[in-house]
Amino acid sequence: MNFNQKIALVTGSSKGLGKVIAKELAKRGCHVLLCSRPSEALSNTADEIIRSGGRCDVLAADLTKAEEVKKIQEETAARFGRLDILVNNLGGMKKLMPFDQISDQEWLEMFELNFFANMRITRAFLPMMQQQKWGRVINISSEVAVQPEPIAQHYCAAKAAVNNLTKSLSLAYGNQGILINAVSPAFIMTAEIEQLILKMAEKNQTSFEDTVANLLKHQSRSKHSMPRPAKPEEVAALVVFLASDLASYINGSNFRVDGGSIATL
Repeated sequence: MNFNQKIALVTGSSKGLGKVIAKELAKRGCHVLLCSRPSEALSNTADEIIRSGGRCDVLAADLTKAEEVKKIQEETAARFGRLDILVNNLGGMKKLMPFDQISDQEWLEMFELNFFANMRITRAFLPMMQQQKWGRVINISSEVAVQPEPIAQHYCAAKAAVNNLTKSLSLAYGNQGILINAVSPAFIMTAEIEQLILKMAEKNQTSFEDTVANLLKHQSRSKHSMPRPAKPEEVAALVVFLASDLASYINGSNFRVDGGSIATL
């Protein structure tokens, strides 16, 4: 897979899965636009890509604000004139909460981060892809969009909305050369999650391996699922494939990278 001359924007790419996706695309020749809130981590990710021989630029912005989405679109148009690949990785949640403790404001904030920010930036760049008659949009969803947990209903619902939008947009734009798909990971062992688990293990005086096993045990996972978290590279590999010309007849699909944790086919 060769992405020479392709411009790719990866949101939430200062760390975690977004960082790995950005590095994998850059490794294969993409000029990657890193987009996240301004931070030292964002600058460090850019430095890592450049040191390894990749090409990238930093577009620091808070994508939960509509005016900053507009700014990113205008800056990309002015500097590059186009965008080929959009990876909507921005999302997440701060803490697990039972339904009766989730306030209206927390519902709104969860949808703003996990749905509306991604919707707005997709809407901003689709005209550019229409003009060039080629584009890839990959939305990072979650296994809970299909098999929700009994807690954090606001997060599960927001990710389900991402899947629904993915399918709808694929129907609207697929015949214009713009392919739109979703990737739904399960438990991913990013560097940040690894550090969190190390702290949990130290606090509970258990081993790292036992802490991971306990976390997997208490998730609503199929008993036949693989007994380990995913590596971020295992998710990024699928994103890279969907962004390539090899995926030229794949549109409107949700690809799960969950080790079999979803009980249904």
